[in-house]
Amino acid sequence: MAKKEKQDITALLKHHFGFDKFKGNQKAIIENVLAEKDTFVLMPTGGGKSLCYQLPALILEGTAIIISPLIALMKNQVDAMRNFSEKDGIAHFINSSLNRSAIDQVKQDILTGHTKLLYVAPESLTKEENIEFLRQVQISFYAVDEAHCISEWGHDFRPEYRRIRPIINERGRHPLIALTATATPKVQHDIQKNLNMMDATVFKSSFNRPNLYYEVRPKGNDPDLHRDIIKYIRANEGKSGIIYCLSRRKVEEFAEILCTNGVKALPYHAGMDSQVRSNNQDAFLMEEVDVIVATIAFGMGIDKPDVRYVIHYDIPKSLEGYYQETGRSGRDGGEGQCIAYYSSKDLYKLEKFLQGKPIVEQEIGKQLLLETAAYAETAVCRRKVLLHYFGEEYTEDNCGSCDNCLNPKRLIEAKELLLTVLEAVETLKEKYKTEYIINFLMGVETADIIAYRHNELELFASGQEEGERIWNAVIRQAQIAGFLAKDIENYGLLKITHKGHEFLKNPVPFKIVKDNEFDEDDSSDAPVRGGGSCAVDPALYSIMKDLRKKLSKQLEVPPFVIFQDPSLEAMATTYPINPEELQNIPGVGAGKAKRYGAEFIAIIKKYVEENEIERPEDLRVRTVANKSKLKVWIVQSIDRKVALDDIAMSKGLDFNELLNEIETIVYSGTRINIDYFINEAMDEDHVQDIYDYFKESETDDLETAINELGSDYTEEEIRLIRIKFLSEMAN
Repeated sequence: MAKKEKQDITALLKHHFGFDKFKGNQKAIIENVLAEKDTFVLMPTGGGKSLCYQLPALILEGTAIIISPLIALMKNQVDAMRNFSEKDGIAHFINSSLNRSAIDQVKQDILTGHTKLLYVAPESLTKEENIEFLRQVQISFYAVDEAHCISEWGHDFRPEYRRIRPIINERGRHPLIALTATATPKVQHDIQKNLNMMDATVFKSSFNRPNLYYEVRPKGNDPDLHRDIIKYIRANEGKSGIIYCLSRRKVEEFAEILCTNGVKALPYHAGMDSQVRSNNQDAFLMEEVDVIVATIAFGMGIDKPDVRYVIHYDIPKSLEGYYQETGRSGRDGGEGQCIAYYSSKDLYKLEKFLQGKPIVEQEIGKQLLLETAAYAETAVCRRKVLLHYFGEEYTEDNCGSCDNCLNPKRLIEAKELLLTVLEAVETLKEKYKTEYIINFLMGVETADIIAYRHNELELFASGQEEGERIWNAVIRQAQIAGFLAKDIENYGLLKITHKGHEFLKNPVPFKIVKDNEFDEDDSSDAPVRGGGSCAVDPALYSIMKDLRKKLSKQLEVPPFVIFQDPSLEAMATTYPINPEELQNIPGVGAGKAKRYGAEFIAIIKKYVEENEIERPEDLRVRTVANKSKLKVWIVQSIDRKVALDDIAMSKGLDFNELLNEIETIVYSGTRINIDYFINEAMDEDHVQDIYDYFKESETDDLETAINELGSDYTEEEIRLIRIKFLSEMAN
């Protein structure tokens, strides 16, 4: 292979790209490629990986073949290269987005020597017609971008990547450069082994991105989550951000919610029309929109240096994925905020998705999820945890730019706890994973523990006075401190290191911090709070109860007819001060807001002003209109006097489910008339007795009504008359 000898590559860098100097290892890497040596590059996002093959491609004779996983990535890279050159033919891609005539033009440019970089997907590389075409091309070298796709332990495994080496071999010996932004030692070994480049020169840059801030927040329910994200975006108005969701459906929904709330946002996922997807990407790059809501299909190699925040709506499936996605912020060295929302329920869902896959894949997937959970729940410096995961030691005690370091927890002495863990791992012959060790220590008699008779060992249940959270914290922090190591080759079996054996002989003080707690409230049991995350204002709640009582006497209706307690609680949480805001309170529809709302709004407004209250409603999340037509259809069917049991049957509901829907309609202030059904289905005396009960009662509680009225009346009868009563008296 001919190459330009003894050229000053720094001068060539200036000539082709306008930069005065190289970043980090770039110069050494490029010199290695120019020397025709296999090269392995491990460099974080934003470190300048692309230049490591772009400049050699321009210098060397022939065309460099760049193997890349995504059409979006290829387009972005080709556009970037064309901007640095006078001729568009300098860089091309071949993939499924091109028609036959466009592909013919690409091939013509390559054969005439105009093209220095050709981007291909691994799938395109395996097509016989492309293999035949490449036999005619003078190839300078091959570059495998996003090389972690080769490894099953990588976060974006692509089986097609495993066919790259055999295809390259067919074409004869050429230098190879493999590049990735995220690779644990295990993944790095997989890449080099699969690409047959064990002798390659390895260039490994630090994974530390000092300009990035890391934070994990509890996820909460959707209204709270949406409010929190929108509040954050508004506080960073005009800045570019990416929001990652796991599902395409959530991407579409949340992008729409953002737009409804005045945020310039667009969706991006692999299921969209390719032209729309491409247009959305360009709109983000050209700053026509501030936010892209995306699945992980977005961002691989997207060269937008000034992304100021990356938000994970859902926790990712692996720390590699998380690291790479967060790495798309602050690539220019400026501010980069990385905020992830975590709920252990999401991890349970992701684990369910693994079911049905091959056992090996399930085991790998579970290990990756456990690492993600450990990162989310830890109270240790997040930078330290991330870098340890990638095989790098971070020696600072406090990074100063993660939530755990900015809000450090008190250290507790854990020497005895660590001794107990190490003795358990040793007793069990270093053959078990964290979960098994913790069950053993806590005395949990699982099927495996009983089968192996480990419940008969002296150490069994020796740690039952401590909780699972503490043992997890001890084991995780013992790994970071180097007392324990995970055998990744064997799915995470815990092994005692040399340092761990020394500790067993001569224990020394060992301090840990307890993990963060992420409470998983069951929202179905929680009281209505209007979607707010703050507590009910007791003073305002009391004032509104007094007003409701006064109106109840004036109008001669029970208090619950006006507003139920959960509605008052929601008002005392979000402080609605106009009819539109009041209608967003659960149980308050347009009818109720109009009939009873004015006086409540007036006292809330006065209370807010007198107490200088900052209202959560100032950041009310406008929801996208409910696309379900069920409630409208029910009201229309009742207007047509369709029997309620027929309505239920036609929609596949049982009768109680239908009554739930009708109650929601009535409690929101919509008036309906179900007399036609009641008169057919119920005894006239029963109707009057139940109606009179609700007229005199202080509560609409169903259980109370059943107890008061006695066994002569069925629950369905009581519910039907409660609906009639509320509709007539309240609406």
